[in-house]
Amino acid sequence: MLSAFTARPIIELKQRDKSKIETILAHGDRVLVGLNTGALRIYRLNELPASPGEPSDASTSSSLLDGQKQPPPSNPHRDAQPAAPKKPTDLLREVEKFSTRAIDQLAIIKEANTLVSLSNYHVSLHDLQNYDLIETISRTKNASCFAVTSNIVKDPSTGIPEIISRLAVAVKRRLLVWSWHESELHDDVTEVALPEAIRTVTWASATRVVCGMNASYMLVDVTTSETWEIAGVGTAGAGGQGSRFGAASIGYIGLGGYVPKPLAARLAEGEMLLAKDVHSVFIDTDGKPLEKRQVPWQSAPESIGYSYPYILALQPPTKGSLEVRNPETLNLLQTLELAGAAQLHFPPPTVSLAHAGKGFHISSDRVVWKMDATDYDTQVQELVHKSQYDEAISILSMLEDALLKDKIGTTREVKMLKAETLFKQKRFRQSLDLFNEDDVHAPPERVLRLYPRAIAGDLSVEPQQEESADDEDKHHDDDEADASDDKGTKIDGATDATPPPRIPGTGSFAKYWMGGGHRRIDSDAASIASSKPSGTDNDDAASIKPKAEDTGPLDGKELTTAVRELNSFLAGTRARLQRVIDPETGKLRLRKSSPGLAYSSSTDENLDALLTNARSETDEQLEQELRRTFTLVDTTLFRGYMFCQPSLAPSLFRIPNFCDPAVVNEKLLEHNRFNELVDFFHGKKLHRDALTLLRKFGDASPEGETTRLNLHVNGHDEAEVEIPEQLRGPRRTVGYLQSLPPEMTDLILEFADWVLRQDPDLGMEIFLADSENAETLPREKVVGFLSRIDAKLEIRYLEHIIDELGDGSPEFHNRLVELLINALKDNQHRDGKWKERLDKLVDFLKESHQYGLTRAFGMIPRDDAAFYEAQAVVLSNMGNHKQALEIYVFKMQDYLKAEEYCNRIHALPSERPSSADAATVSQDDPDAIPSIYHTLLSLYLTPPPPHKPNLEPALSLLSRHGSRLPATSTLSLIPDGLPIAGLVSYFRGRIRAANSVVSETRIVEALRKTQLVNTQALLLFGDGVAGNGQGGRSRRVVVAEERVCGVCHKRLGNSVVAVLPDNSVVHYGCLGKGRSASRPRGERIAGSWGRQG
Repeated sequence: MLSAFTARPIIELKQRDKSKIETILAHGDRVLVGLNTGALRIYRLNELPASPGEPSDASTSSSLLDGQKQPPPSNPHRDAQPAAPKKPTDLLREVEKFSTRAIDQLAIIKEANTLVSLSNYHVSLHDLQNYDLIETISRTKNASCFAVTSNIVKDPSTGIPEIISRLAVAVKRRLLVWSWHESELHDDVTEVALPEAIRTVTWASATRVVCGMNASYMLVDVTTSETWEIAGVGTAGAGGQGSRFGAASIGYIGLGGYVPKPLAARLAEGEMLLAKDVHSVFIDTDGKPLEKRQVPWQSAPESIGYSYPYILALQPPTKGSLEVRNPETLNLLQTLELAGAAQLHFPPPTVSLAHAGKGFHISSDRVVWKMDATDYDTQVQELVHKSQYDEAISILSMLEDALLKDKIGTTREVKMLKAETLFKQKRFRQSLDLFNEDDVHAPPERVLRLYPRAIAGDLSVEPQQEESADDEDKHHDDDEADASDDKGTKIDGATDATPPPRIPGTGSFAKYWMGGGHRRIDSDAASIASSKPSGTDNDDAASIKPKAEDTGPLDGKELTTAVRELNSFLAGTRARLQRVIDPETGKLRLRKSSPGLAYSSSTDENLDALLTNARSETDEQLEQELRRTFTLVDTTLFRGYMFCQPSLAPSLFRIPNFCDPAVVNEKLLEHNRFNELVDFFHGKKLHRDALTLLRKFGDASPEGETTRLNLHVNGHDEAEVEIPEQLRGPRRTVGYLQSLPPEMTDLILEFADWVLRQDPDLGMEIFLADSENAETLPREKVVGFLSRIDAKLEIRYLEHIIDELGDGSPEFHNRLVELLINALKDNQHRDGKWKERLDKLVDFLKESHQYGLTRAFGMIPRDDAAFYEAQAVVLSNMGNHKQALEIYVFKMQDYLKAEEYCNRIHALPSERPSSADAATVSQDDPDAIPSIYHTLLSLYLTPPPPHKPNLEPALSLLSRHGSRLPATSTLSLIPDGLPIAGLVSYFRGRIRAANSVVSETRIVEALRKTQLVNTQALLLFGDGVAGNGQGGRSRRVVVAEERVCGVCHKRLGNSVVAVLPDNSVVHYGCLGKGRSASRPRGERIAGSWGRQG
């Protein structure tokens, strides 16, 4: 059991002294003892050196667990004599005539320097300095008990705080309350009548008192005299607990007339405990029951109390034992055997800190014990020693931070120890949830040590666990007959002989307590074991008794369940790591400086929780440690996925991760999950490894389902593996190369080689895809690479970047012209495809203006009739239109193409005169530049030798384009022997062209006249649109007598006025003022007078 308190006898009556102790009162270093003779003894408490780690003589062996080393039982009479020459207390004074009867109760009102006593059923007031009687309050005749409280209260009228002390006295059915304000006793006495006789009085707050009666409890407000019966008292309890008070009390009344004493104790702020017999209830200061179960007392306590942070219950003097319980779990933590103990005394609830009154006293008829509290850190360590983690966590949550060296760190360590115990009990979900709590966030290394090597890798302690288990079995086999008696001793011996290896990342608290190796952990049920026979406490403890630990290795379904829970834990840890380190870059994230300290402190706590070792001082070291932790988390998460949820492994590869490539490669190859391995390599930017693996599968025979590859699977250099459907052929490699950035062009070209040679059309998608990566590849390198494989592929790429991407680099245009010409010259099979390629060359020569004309003209064969048109296009781009037309007319003899050529040249902006020039320059001007049609006509009618004139295409040209030819030069070219009938179409076209010009001029003149008339009508009559339309000059405006000027706001009357376009009327003299105020200078006002504003 826990050693929360140690009892030290400070006052012991001598054997020849026949007096008995009735009541005690501790005040500072004074202890006042009231005797049954009416005498009052005043003792001074001396400071004695004490060893806090050694248990008191009054404590029994029940405060330690069985099997734990403990000192031999001590003799209370021998140990009562102090080891030091100094006594625990010195008797300073004895007031023999303090009272004529036994002193039943004592209290102090410090602010009034007054001692309050209850004797002979009267309450008396004494001077605290000399203990003289001040007054015996007559109204307190037949008083049974009283209670005193002192509090700082603000005055409602002035708001000034003052100390108010109150004395509540129970006189049969009446409750009398006296009050002291700043040490002055007020004359007003509050009296409240209750339905029954009051047996106990306990202050719940500064103004409320809980009065215990035989049948019920009443809550009394002493300022308003209001009373409330505490709900639930005397009725059936909730949750099948039976009667809290009433049933037991009525039963006792019926049997023998005995009614148990109603007990009450003020606990933490805003909470009280009421008890009667073995039944109890927790209430707040308003008297409302709290949702808590009853305290599992085995027998009715004599008195109850509260010493921060424990509930105390003193059994009747015949038993003489003190029980210490946890207020949250209500479990029994300690039992102190104190012979004849009959009364508890606590400091008055006037201290500012809840934990300041943790010391208290216990008295019997002959002895007074001072109860000293053990250091809280020691108490927590003792609970951890006994594996009572729930109790330790509960105590830590109730204690204030100032009472512990490191509350946060200790709580975190205890929760992790509890989580480890739960894990060993195969309660994996509860264990991992506790590891992952916000105030725990256990380091991943610590959690992984609980798992076998298949999951945790080198962090696993599985071999050590197996060895310790074997040793334990060996001890068990050596002496099977005495196994039940010696089992704990053997385990402790093995622990001392073989300490476990140091666990990095545990704090000093963990190192201190975890140094004992694989200790046999006692269950929480052992923490409430006592020397008494099994009863209510043991039954209650059985409900929280955990399952026995199974130290065997995890396997089968248990391991699968544990790994699933581990995956959830690692996912949460990964999310926390991402808040401090960027998984894409591996760098620390920038910390926000606002609101400043709050953010930094919380971030630092998260970092300390994630790191195993002490936090590094520099950011570089911290970054490396976080990367190592991130690598461990991701790698273990991958192992967990592969073990129980292989389908989730790809989801980890699609995001930036820190998985160990060697582990991933080994696991995925072992499970033949090559597709996921490629995804992993891509995510880790190990592109060469991924492409090498894809090439091994892509080069395999597409017909076979398996292939023998050098993959180093399961320790073998070669293995027969099945080719996944997605990895057969080069398609997956093409998709992978398309996803690579342009910075990796060399790698792309290296692995695109085998794809292009195996499937050129599919391989060209790497460079021709409609993606940013393909469009931003360095084109010079790609062109050079494709030229070494196949010229056709180079042509496709050049056509793509020129036609689709609009690349205007001259070198690419020249290269494409060269490749097209060479491909046409080298191919002797002039089929349909050859013709298409020739047409493509001609079209490119027509459209492109970036290639070298001279160079292109030199590469085109001169004597090959198939290249005549190409020659003509290049000559046309060089400006040699006559030579180009000679090719069409004389070499190709294609007069339609010659005419189309002329139409195309004539339509060019450089060849077509502007409208102004056309109006001033006559076609018959001898100085005018002859048109392209004139050049073609001259080649038809006056060809160079040895060609002869060709009248038929010439006359066709004159009939269609004669109006575009100058008449004088055209007629001079016509042979004299040509009949006039052959020129009819030419003359008709000329006449029609002239008439068209005259008709067009007349139409334009008529349209302009119509426009003039419309404009004049609009000026005179307006547009006829009501409202905001434009009004004409002939419009009318009505000026009534009440109409005012829009500028000066005076009545218009018979003054000269001006009407604005919006029909507003102003004085003629105000016209300029309105203009200067609302219109920019120089703006014309279209008024009815046409004035210049």
